[in-house]
Amino acid sequence: MTHRAFIALGSNLRDPADEVTRAFAELNTLADTRLIRRSSLYRTAPVGYDNQPDFINAVAEVETSLSPLALLRAILHLENLHGRERPFPNAPRVLDLDLLLYDQLSVNSVELTLPHPRMHERGFVLLPLAEIAPDLEIPGHGLVANLAQHCIDQGVVLLEEPSA
Repeated sequence: MTHRAFIALGSNLRDPADEVTRAFAELNTLADTRLIRRSSLYRTAPVGYDNQPDFINAVAEVETSLSPLALLRAILHLENLHGRERPFPNAPRVLDLDLLLYDQLSVNSVELTLPHPRMHERGFVLLPLAEIAPDLEIPGHGLVANLAQHCIDQGVVLLEEPSA
């Protein structure tokens, strides 16, 4: 059985646009997973720790037969392959991959929370997500398109149209 999942991508170290673009391709190589759609790239000011470069953000839709936890572990492995370090919360990063949604599943465990906490408030997630799935419902929060309208003043800037 296949499932629909959405993954946020972000980077602000090395060549961030290249890191995110490479990660799109790498999502398509995960076991039992296929990239369905990708958003454009967006530039975003950092949140939580300001003394760092701007981020490049995007969102991917994948189809997978992996379980939610297996998919999470697979994307964390991709982060590690890119050299992800976690010295402190909101630190600069080569690649950040967050599992946002998996079908309409709600999970609250030590390893995984779905839908991703705070995604419904963050323009750097909602604006790319609204580009590829405006009619998507975030359980407990509403339609992505409606939520994204409340984030247009968060300084998220469209950089390029999707190439695939």
